[in-house]
Amino acid sequence: MEIIATLALLSLLWLSWQLVKAKQFTRFKQQIETELKEKVIANIIEELALTRGELLPNNDCHQAATLLFWTQYKSRILHAALAREIIDQQWLIDSGNLRNAQHLFFIERQYLPSPRHSED
Repeated sequence: MEIIATLALLSLLWLSWQLVKAKQFTRFKQQIETELKEKVIANIIEELALTRGELLPNNDCHQAATLLFWTQYKSRILHAALAREIIDQQWLIDSGNLRNAQHLFFIERQYLPSPRHSED
């Protein structure tokens, strides 16, 4: 009987720990939406304005499509923030979200842009 009670208690503790981790991950995704999304959007708009020219007109339609692509998923927002140096790996470590970022990239890997291959 003691073994069953011990196993039940351990199971309850494990489930509680999983709930804590899930809440931390949810807070991380909310933080991406509230803190990083606005900065990424501003950076993209600025980049498109600076690169506007005859070859790259970067009109309103292109700007809307670019913003939709980069802000449609949390992993893309985080990827853009890292690529544009809005945040860095140290920010993830300091905020305790490095593992959450790795998990987000893993579960949303199909939404990340494919890496560019250079032909040498």
